[in-house]
Amino acid sequence: MTQSVVVQVGQCGNQIGCRFWDLALREHAAVNKKGIYDEALSSFFRNVDTRTDGDGADICKGKICSLKARALLIDMEEGVVNEILQGPFRDVFDSKQLITDVSGSGNNWAVGHKVYGCQYRESIIEKLRKTAEHCDCLQCFFVIHSMGGGTGSGLGTFILQILEDEFPEVYRFVTSIYPSGEDDVITSPYNSVLAMKELSDHADCVLPIENESLFDIVSKINQMTNYGKLGSTIKPTSLVTSSAGGIKNTQERPFDAMNNIVANLLLNLTSSARFEGSLNMDLNEISMNLVPFPRLHYLVSSLTPLYTLADVNVPSRRLDQMFSDAFNKDHQLIRADPKHSLYLACALLVRGNVQVSDLRRNIERLKPSLHFVSWNQEGWKTSLCSVPPVGHSHSLLALANNTCVKPTFTELRERFMRLYKKKAHLHHYLHVDGMEQTCFSEALSSLSDLIEDYKQLDAANCGPAVDPPRLKIAM
Repeated sequence: MTQSVVVQVGQCGNQIGCRFWDLALREHAAVNKKGIYDEALSSFFRNVDTRTDGDGADICKGKICSLKARALLIDMEEGVVNEILQGPFRDVFDSKQLITDVSGSGNNWAVGHKVYGCQYRESIIEKLRKTAEHCDCLQCFFVIHSMGGGTGSGLGTFILQILEDEFPEVYRFVTSIYPSGEDDVITSPYNSVLAMKELSDHADCVLPIENESLFDIVSKINQMTNYGKLGSTIKPTSLVTSSAGGIKNTQERPFDAMNNIVANLLLNLTSSARFEGSLNMDLNEISMNLVPFPRLHYLVSSLTPLYTLADVNVPSRRLDQMFSDAFNKDHQLIRADPKHSLYLACALLVRGNVQVSDLRRNIERLKPSLHFVSWNQEGWKTSLCSVPPVGHSHSLLALANNTCVKPTFTELRERFMRLYKKKAHLHHYLHVDGMEQTCFSEALSSLSDLIEDYKQLDAANCGPAVDPPRLKIAM
């Protein structure tokens, strides 16, 4: 069994990480009734004998003694990490796997990347190596960060470079939260575009998530549960926004519902690595099958169902609806409509009481309405995990490498240019040692090249499907 390490950076990264660990414990507790440390738990947790001095010895088998998350918590402000350490999760995290500062990055990518990156480089490498040493077969680093602030965007992408240099064989999956157009951080377009260049250069897969989409999904669920006809028949634990059944004594915070959606995305993404199933999908298969071009590794994600009705019968019609919803723009975690854009490849990660025949039937049913690139018409990757999420009988995570991300990147570039044309706030960045104006022009060029790559794919595939020209061998 493989292991993964979560690196949560900045305020947003740590708050999402906190929700992920809570829901992961809830999910394993629902399956692991006997309290035995098994392979499923070992993928994200160490079992530590806290009775010994020092770090505590890892216990590979037998009863659960003390679970420690395979995680590194980094923030250049102390607030969020201290809150975690004083709350009900204080025993889940190893106190030696934290890196904090006092002053913060001031919503400045350059401070996070150039200043704190250099200052904490050796400490970050040491703690990453320490975490890796506790793994038998380290497969993946999950980096969780936001794009709009200073620490998440700057230090978060600096850590990506470290991971590539120090652990080149380990996959780097990044969950990036993109700010909305009305973000209260005025320099967020700068931070986001500067971070985008690093994501394109150093990540294996990026799951872009927009704050606006998360807000829309939360509003839709609240409207359904509070005012809809179905409100009384919805299982509370089945809501993708719900913390029900997690560690007690935690007070719901304003962004918890949105963060729970991202946590559920990560749980579903890693379900095949943690639980048995008739069609398991390894994390390396996602990267190999969904990323035909190294830089075009931005995967649009959608979760369905958003809730489950309280009746226990699951008619096939509702199962089919789950598959249809996964391609609906209202279920995407960025504001995009993949059905009206070009697919390079698509993965369906199904959990629960679903048969392979259901999977095949729905793919055949949906195929005619989806536009796949001409050279990858059968670009589907599927997995079936037998363990459903808590509160559900079945669920689906769809990951699409789709040109529908282009408008999100184009809008980000436009917001960047509105500031950059006026040279607004540039001096806050340029006074930082090692930061030059070429950093901005290179980041803008990188983003423009990415947008152009998606445009060319769209243009090349708007006509009838034709076979690509074959290589001719000279005799």
